[in-house]
Parts: sequence; structure tokens; C-alpha cells
Amino acid sequence: MGVASKAWRCSGGVLVNNISAEILHHQKQKQPSPRQDRRHCWSYLPWRRRTAVPWTAVCGLLLFVVGLISLFTGHVASDLEWYSQRLVKRTWYYKKDRGYRAPIDIWKSKFSNLYYGCSDRGPHFAPAVRERFSNGYLLIATSGGLNQQRTGITDAIVVARILNATLVVPELDHQSFWKDESDFINIFDVEWFIAYLAKDVPIVKRVPEKVMRSMDKPPYTMRVPRKSEPDYYLEQVLPILLRRRVVQLTKFDYRLANDLDDDLQKLRCRVNYHGLRFTKSIRSLGLRLVTRMRKMAKRFIAVHLRFEPDMLAFSGCYYGGGDKERHELGEIRKRWDTLPELSPDEERTRGKCPLTPHEVGLLLRALDFDNNTYLYVASGEVYGGEETLRPLKELFPNFYTKEMLASQELESLLPFSSRLAAIDYIVCDESDVFVTNNNGNMAKILAGRRRYMGHKRTIRPNAKRLSALFAARNKMEWSTFSRKVKSCQRGFMGEPEEMRPGRGDFNEFPSACICQKPHEYFPLNKNQPHQHFDRFRNVSADDEYVGNEHLRTRFV
Repeated sequence: MGVASKAWRCSGGVLVNNISAEILHHQKQKQPSPRQDRRHCWSYLPWRRRTAVPWTAVCGLLLFVVGLISLFTGHVASDLEWYSQRLVKRTWYYKKDRGYRAPIDIWKSKFSNLYYGCSDRGPHFAPAVRERFSNGYLLIATSGGLNQQRTGITDAIVVARILNATLVVPELDHQSFWKDESDFINIFDVEWFIAYLAKDVPIVKRVPEKVMRSMDKPPYTMRVPRKSEPDYYLEQVLPILLRRRVVQLTKFDYRLANDLDDDLQKLRCRVNYHGLRFTKSIRSLGLRLVTRMRKMAKRFIAVHLRFEPDMLAFSGCYYGGGDKERHELGEIRKRWDTLPELSPDEERTRGKCPLTPHEVGLLLRALDFDNNTYLYVASGEVYGGEETLRPLKELFPNFYTKEMLASQELESLLPFSSRLAAIDYIVCDESDVFVTNNNGNMAKILAGRRRYMGHKRTIRPNAKRLSALFAARNKMEWSTFSRKVKSCQRGFMGEPEEMRPGRGDFNEFPSACICQKPHEYFPLNKNQPHQHFDRFRNVSADDEYVGNEHLRTRFV
């Protein structure tokens, strides 16, 4: 019996000189012959065994040899995955496609049209209890920036469902670093929020005066542990709610377990992808910016660039700014008494350092986005200012921000960081390709939303592998660097095959809410309406991808 049922019963700073010229020279030399085509990094050559040697032994030997070469040459063993994929069986729906030798489509996935977001209520999902019959009122105080609070609001609905409680519209955080005084009603369409989720959970704007007057004591306040299981809420919170009638949960961010039963996971999706709609004024402004980008270019990339001084200081990484950077970021880092001493080199090797703006540019150019590509950059204060952004702008001159597209229209929003973040959220979601230099809250939430809305191309840097490759950039030709970057990024390009149940943060990989369409690629399933993702394995993404755009969503 599900939990819900139980509740109802009860860069290292490296700069590359003349990079654009080098790329152009390399592109002019590209005259691929049939033989060269077979050697292209995105091609697939099946491995044919001639002996009885186990493939695991071959992989181990290959790893040792490439590692030994890397040790003496300084080059990165980033081709290892490319070679090792020849030893691994391919996902069966890729085998069905005979066009896999063609170059990758960097703008969209060929297989995106085979899947769709599915978050409808299941047949056994009971309708919401009426307010007067609920177990009490649940107050939620969220924490952090806009997207961290968004996760808290999403989980608040699920917790209210678990507790069979009436949810009071959540209170947003006014005390965090951003000091944003915005309330829920200033950012989200509260009437839509209440109406859309009415069949899941009763929601009210405030605790009724009659209830407040009848209480002997003020609302009971508590903070639950992070990622608490549903049983914790039933055993620790529900008895207090029944006794006190009103309970407030504070600092409510990531206070609910990642893995829940499918009905509750689908409820998360209904909240996050449908119930939480921005106000009409925010939606209108965000879509105006999208329209202005579309007038300049048929398609564009949105880059979420987190490179604020406090964020860099918190990471404990080094970005090539010398003693000045070490001193400035070191002073900022002293704000957090509990942060451990970290080795910048070790953090970069572990892939914990966000990419620099220059590294983002190199990544995109190596993936074959040319310098005519239009970029929308969503960012706050960039450490180092224009000097830090200069290499990215040189690689992509068509560089735009919300301030450049709507400076006067944004004036009234400047004191409110969450409302500005909402504008960036809309433009990033509507972009053809979304790229991030970090793995923060906005990056994860948008990655999950874009999967749910049709697997629009979403590029997550494989920072652990790319870090060494960026460091060795000057030791190899551009063609070699580009090929290695493509190898590193397999499995990080937002393909449907990257999904599998239980992988990572549910906000980023909402596998319970992604279903398969009937399609000629799936002859065994022609008579089935859809299948969930638990049928698929995660393998390399070195095939041709030619997607579609018919599943694009709007914020209206």
C-alpha cells in the first residue's frame, strides 16, 4: 500500500589565443573522405571479437595503456569512453535506426518526439479531501533563491497530500542572501495555483480567523530533517498536526525524500510543470524577450552562467585570477564558518568547479556551434566583469542578456532578484538549446522541465572529464580538442536515453513523468498506449539526432 493511501487512512583560467582563427582553419580543412567518415568521432564501428578474451579485460588493458600515455604526454584520456563504447551493446531503439553514421544534430534530438510528459492522476489516486475534513493546516516557510524555493513549494504540496492537510499558500524567503521582499502573489499566479491543484490538495491563502481564534497556543513550529521519508511525516508531524491543528515547517527546502511512489512523483510534476505558473506580467515580459531573440535568429542558445563572487568563493575553486582572486574570494569564504579547507586542484579534478565563461564558449565551439550562433546569457553579477566575459563574447559576438533586450522594462524589477530570475527562467526554457556552467537549482529544474516538455536539447557539462581537457588545450590541435570534447559530452546532451528510474535528483530526471509514444521504432509495443522509462538502459549518445519542435510549451 502506498504512503499516500496510508495518510488517507489515518578554466583553470586558461585562455586560447586566436581560437576563432584556429577553428575556421580547421573547418576549411574538413573535406571528409569515406575513409575519414568512418573514423569520425560520432560514428559507430562495431567491435568484432576474434578471440575469447573477455571484453572487460580489454577495457582494463585499454584504460591502463591510455592512462600511461596520459601520464607521459600530458594529454587527456578522454577518448577512452569512445573506444570502450564499441564493446557495449547499444540501446535497441538506436539499433533500429540505420542512419546513425550521420553527424549529430546539435540543436535537437532525433528521439525527442517519441516521448511526452505524463503526470495525470492514476486511477487509484483519491480526490482531495475538503478543507473542513482535513487533518489541519500546514504552513510552509521556504528558503533560498527562486528555484530553491520552487522545490520547497513543490514538496510542500506533496507533504500536504501525505498528511491529508490543507496547505496555506507558502511564505517565501525574505531573509536569505538576496533579500528579496517578493511574496508568492508577486511571482506566481496564486489563483491558478489553488485552482489547478484543487483535485490534489486543498489550498487556502491564509488560516481562517475562526480557526486561529479557537487555538489555545500559536502554531507549532518545527524543522524536519533533509530528505525525510513520507513515514517520518506520518509518524512525527501528523500527531502534532492532529493535536495543534496548525503546524509550520521552516527552512523548507529539500525536506522530502527524492524517491517516492509514482503517484506522488507525478504530483510533483503537476505542481512544478503546471501548477506553478508565473504572474501574467512576468510571463508577458519573458515572452517578449523570447520574441526579440527570435526576430534576430531563428534559433538561439540560452546559457545559465553562475559566476557570482560568493558562489565562486563557496566552491573553493581557483579560476586563474592570481593572488588578487585568492585574496578576494578567500575573504568572502570567511562568511561561512563551517566550510572545510578545500584543495582547488582536487575540486576541479572532481568536477566540482563551475565552468568559466571562456570554458563555456570553448565547449560550445567544440560541439560545432559556430560564431554566428545567438546567445542569451542568464546571469547575475559576474566576477571580473567584462574582462571575464570577453573571451566568451569573442567566440560568440551575438551575445545578449535581459538587460540588453529590455533595460527600461526591467527597471521596476531591479530590487527583486527572484522576479528577475523568473524572466531568465522563461527565456531559458523557451530556448532551442539550454546550457549551464553549473549543477545548481535552476540548472536541474530547467533540465527536468525541458525533458518533460519534449526533451529539448539541454547540455550539461561533464565537468569531471572536461576539466583536465581544458587544462591540456594548448597541447593539442583544435580538431583533436573538439573530438575529445564530443567524446566527453556523450550522455550529457539531454537525450531521452539518459533517463532511467532512480537516477539523480528527480527535479533533473523526472522519469516517473516521462512516457513513450506508440511509434514505428517500437514494433513490439504497437498495441500499447505508452511505456515508462524503466525499459531503457543508459548508453552512449554517439548517433545522429534529428529532433522536432512540436512539443514546445508556452507560459500562457
